[in-house]
Amino acid sequence: MQPKIAFIKLGSFSHINDSVLDILRSQFPNVQIDVIDIWDDITSKTDPVNMLMTVKDYGGDLLAGKKKLKKSITRTPYLFHKVRKGIRKKLEGKNYLFTFQTQSLFDCSVPDTPHFLYTDHTHLVNLTYPGFTEKDLFSSEWRELEKEVYQNATINFTMSTHIQRSMIEQYDCKPEQVACVFAGNNVMPEGDKPTNPEQYRSKDILFVGVDWERKGGPALAKAFEKVVQAHPDAKLTVVGSSPELDHPNVNIVGRIPKTEVGSYYEKAAIFCLPTTLEPFGIVFCEALSYKLPIVATNIAAIPDFVSEGDNGFMVDVNDADTLADRLIYLLNDASICQEFGERGFELGKERYTWQNTGIRIRRHIEEALGVLS
Repeated sequence: MQPKIAFIKLGSFSHINDSVLDILRSQFPNVQIDVIDIWDDITSKTDPVNMLMTVKDYGGDLLAGKKKLKKSITRTPYLFHKVRKGIRKKLEGKNYLFTFQTQSLFDCSVPDTPHFLYTDHTHLVNLTYPGFTEKDLFSSEWRELEKEVYQNATINFTMSTHIQRSMIEQYDCKPEQVACVFAGNNVMPEGDKPTNPEQYRSKDILFVGVDWERKGGPALAKAFEKVVQAHPDAKLTVVGSSPELDHPNVNIVGRIPKTEVGSYYEKAAIFCLPTTLEPFGIVFCEALSYKLPIVATNIAAIPDFVSEGDNGFMVDVNDADTLADRLIYLLNDASICQEFGERGFELGKERYTWQNTGIRIRRHIEEALGVLS
């Protein structure tokens, strides 16, 4: 009988689930993969009981605008227990070689079956972000359940060293229970294109992000006012969001299909995302693959992407003046932009491809299953 594994997901996970499923298929070609989507196979987003429990648990914060409904409905103890019970019932007696779960909102482990988790975030890591306090967290009961998600996994795979540390330091996971395997890139250049020096003379600063406020857009807009004083021909291109910016040098692209994003990376000289809170940041992988120097904030996974003064710069959150200075420094010399971009490209090629992430995941799973000596 062909061995089977269960791949458990929640929607698209920002296009990541498709990529993870592809690497599981490529790394375990002789294994049947059963795909289970929690929203389709276990429960629904509009479960009426869970909606009532969401109001019970977080109604005050929802009314005050301190929490968003989309996140709150997935963080009730009621839904946590419902999903755990539903998963175990669905997988009962299936004799899976192992189960593999993306994201960490629910415990999808099954007793006596090796279980692996791959995620970009933990809840308590939010406490490391500027301005985030304990009162902003979800309920203590749900936080205790979240801890069980990591404790019950054979190995927790993380996209960054930042989350690897969080699991060990904030959730008491054993170091050998957590492995940083990084992540891949969802927007890649076609083929191995040679470096185009003209690209770095374009003075085009690229921002890619859907949430303008959270991604630090206001700080970038303020910094750009200082940038154009030093470089009147500098440009700012905004992809993914549509802020109201009235400046002749700003190009607001807004939301576009993923297949069209690459053309903007190809024309940019610098990638800038001064985000205030970032679970991971696939766009940084994309910027590396397009040989762009990066200017970003010194939080979360970004130190994994940016080596200060080597392939980019990091600044404090909302420090528009320093942000402007770093952008001006790069715009002053296109050759430095090119050098930074080429160094970042080498880092991305080694660390941030789905193929290499898949190889890392397979090696850890095989070792955990006793396949490797």
